[in-house]
Amino acid sequence: MKDNSQELIIEGAGCASCVGKIEKAIKQVKGVTSASMNFAQRTVSITGDADQNLLILAVETAGYNAISTAGTSDDELLEEKDKADWIYYKRLMKEMTIALTLGIPLMIYGILIGEMTVTTTTERIVWLTVGLVTLAVMYFSGRHFYIGAWKSFKNHSANMDTLIALGTGTAWLYSMVVVVTPEVVPEMARHVYFEATAMIIGLINLGLALEVKARGRTSEAIKRLIGLQPKTARVIRDKKELDIAIDQVLLNDIVRARPGEKIPVDGEVVEGHTSIDESMLTGEPMPVEKTEGHEVVAGTINKTGSILFKATRVGKDTALAQIINMVKRAQNSKPPIGRLADVLSAYFVPVVMIISVVSALVWLNFGPQPAIAYAMVSATTVLIIACPCALGLATPMSVMVGVGKAAEAGVLIRNGEALQTASKITAMILDKTGTITLGAPKVTDIVLAGDFLEDRVLQLAASLESGSEHPLALAIIESANEKNLLAEKVENFTAIAGHGVEATLNGETLLFGNHKLMNRKNIEIADYYATAQQLAEEAKTPMYFAINGKLAAIIAVADPIKEDSIAAIKRLQKNNIRVVMLTGDNKATAQAVAKKVGISEFYAEVLPEDKVEKVKELQMAGETVGMTGDGINDAPALAMANVGFAIGTGTDVAIESADITLMRGSLHGLADAIAVSKATLNNIKQNLFGAFIYNVAGIPFAAGILYPFFGLLLSPVIAGAAMAFSSLTVVTNANRLRFFKPQKH
Repeated sequence: MKDNSQELIIEGAGCASCVGKIEKAIKQVKGVTSASMNFAQRTVSITGDADQNLLILAVETAGYNAISTAGTSDDELLEEKDKADWIYYKRLMKEMTIALTLGIPLMIYGILIGEMTVTTTTERIVWLTVGLVTLAVMYFSGRHFYIGAWKSFKNHSANMDTLIALGTGTAWLYSMVVVVTPEVVPEMARHVYFEATAMIIGLINLGLALEVKARGRTSEAIKRLIGLQPKTARVIRDKKELDIAIDQVLLNDIVRARPGEKIPVDGEVVEGHTSIDESMLTGEPMPVEKTEGHEVVAGTINKTGSILFKATRVGKDTALAQIINMVKRAQNSKPPIGRLADVLSAYFVPVVMIISVVSALVWLNFGPQPAIAYAMVSATTVLIIACPCALGLATPMSVMVGVGKAAEAGVLIRNGEALQTASKITAMILDKTGTITLGAPKVTDIVLAGDFLEDRVLQLAASLESGSEHPLALAIIESANEKNLLAEKVENFTAIAGHGVEATLNGETLLFGNHKLMNRKNIEIADYYATAQQLAEEAKTPMYFAINGKLAAIIAVADPIKEDSIAAIKRLQKNNIRVVMLTGDNKATAQAVAKKVGISEFYAEVLPEDKVEKVKELQMAGETVGMTGDGINDAPALAMANVGFAIGTGTDVAIESADITLMRGSLHGLADAIAVSKATLNNIKQNLFGAFIYNVAGIPFAAGILYPFFGLLLSPVIAGAAMAFSSLTVVTNANRLRFFKPQKH
C-alpha cells in the first residue's frame, strides 16, 4: 500500500525542543509511518494512513495547535501563510513597542540617573506603580510566552517559553517582594529588575519579528515555481475558444498557447510551430523548438509562435506540480546533521534549567552580598541566554534555501539526506548512453566518393532508409529532414539480413550497408576502407552507400557526446572526484568515448546487475559513490549508490529510483548539485556553530564566571538581546545562500 502524505501547520512551537515533542506525539498515532517537522516553516510532513483528526488531537495534547492543509492549493496555502506571517509580524512589533516603551526609559534611568533601589516609602509607591505597569506589559506583550510555558508544564516538558517565563517571572517576582515586603530582603539587596523583565520581553519579540520577516525570503524558490503556473487556460470546446480556470482543464482538451503566454498544463503539440523558454524548470537558457508531436510542460513560456496542444497531464499530475511537491518535501526533510540538532535541543532546556538552579545555589552559598540578588540575576541570565531558538532554525533554514537554489538550477533534490551526502561524494559512476552521450544516433560524417553531392547522397540514403526499421535509419531520415530534403518513394525495397538494404529509385540501383554488402555486390571500397576504420575507432558506425554499382559515400552514424559533457567531467575531476564510466556497449566504442571525454577508468559490455556490483565494489573500497543514469537498466544501481542522480530527460523509473534529478540533460547539473550541497552543508555548520556559541558559550558568562576576575556579571537585558539576535544571525546567514552561484570552471 502506498503511503499518503499530509501536512499540518503548527502554531505555538517556540524552539527546537518543540520539534522532538511534536514529532514524537504524531508518531504515536496509529497509521503514521514517519513525521518530520520543519521548525523554520512551522510545518510537519506526515506519511502514512492516519486519521487527520487524530493527528491534530495528538498535536493539541502535546500543547500546540495544528491546522490541516488538505484541500488547499499550493498558491492558496502560500498566500495564507504569508498573510498569517504578516499578521504575526505586526503583532510581535506591536508587543515589542509596548514592552520597550517601558523598558528603555527604565534602563536609561538606571544607568544615568539613579539607583533602582527601595529605601523610602515614596520609592516603594513609585516602584509598586512601575511593577504593576510591568505586569500589564507581561500580559499584553509576553502572555504567549507564559501560555506556552504553562502548556509545556502540563505536558511535563520544557521549551523556550519555559526559559523566558521563568527568567522574566523570577525578575518581576523578586522585584515585587523587594517593593511589597522589603524587610525580608537584606538592605543591600533591595534592587528592582522591572527594566530587565520589560526589555527581555521586548527584545525577544523583536528577534522573533525579524526572524519571521527574514524567514519569508527562504521560500522564494517555491513562490517562483508556483508563480510559473498561469491562473487560466484557453481551450477549444465545440469549435469555440474559451478562457477557463486552470483547474477546469480536462485531459485531452485542446489548448491554445499564444506568443508570450505561459503553457498552462502539460501536453503534446498537435498544430503549429514555436520556441519555448524552459529555463525556469531546467536551468537551460536556450529556447527549445517545438513542432507537432513534441511535448510541452506547464509553466514554460511560449516565445514566438501560436500552437495548439492536447492536454496530457493536468492539475496535480503536471510535471510542474510534481516538481513543487518534490521541492516542498525536500525542504521539509532533515539531513542527519539536522536530526542531531533536534536530539541535542530536546535535552538542552532541562539541562539549562539545572545549570540555572546550580548557578543560583553557588551564588547564594559562596557569592558576595547581596547574595540573593546576585543569585537571582545569574539564574535569570542563564535561562534567557540559553534559549535554543537559533539552534532549531540552523538546519531547516539552510535546507530550504539550498533545495530552492538547486531547483532554480534545474536540480531537484528529493530529501535532506541526499543533500548532505552529495557533499561527500568521492566517486561518480556515469552511464554512457543518454548520460555522457545524447542517447539518440545522429549522422556525424558524410565522406563523399567521386563527384556526388552531399545533399543528394543524403536525400537518396533517406529515401532508401525510409522503408527500414533499423535504429540507425532514423538518424539518416532525421538528418535529411533537418536540411529539408524530402524522401522520395523507392521501389523493389529489399532488406538483406546482417548486410544492409537495397532498392531502386528512378531507375537507379541504391545500396546501403556494411562492407559485407559491398563485397557481395562487387562494389570497390578498398580506397575508403582505412577511412571507415578510422571512423569506427572514433566510436562511429560507418556505412557504405553505392549508386549504380559505384561507391558514392561513407555515411557515419554515432551517438554523439553532449556538447558540455567534457567540461562537466573536468569540473568533477577538478573537485577530486573519481569519475568512472559504465556501459553495455562494446569495448571499442566505450574506449573511444572515454578517451574523448577524459575518463581513464571505464567498463564496457556491463549488464544492469554488473552496475550494482560496481557500485558495491567502490563502496567497499571506502568511496562515497554517486551514480548517474537515465535508463530502466540504471535503476538498481541508482538505488544502491550513496546518492543516485537521474537525468530528467530519462525514464520515470530511473527518476523514481534516484535521490537527485537533473531536469536538463547536462552533466553540469551534477557538479552544480554537489556545489550547492557543499555550500548548504557549510552554511548549516556555520549556523550550528553560531547557535552553539550564543547558547553554550554564553552560559558560563551568564552564570558569572567573569565576576571573580573582573567583577563583571552579565545583565539579563544583554542576555535577552543576545538570544534574540542569535536567531536573526542564523536566518541572515541562511539567506546568504540565495546569492550562491556554482563555479562553472
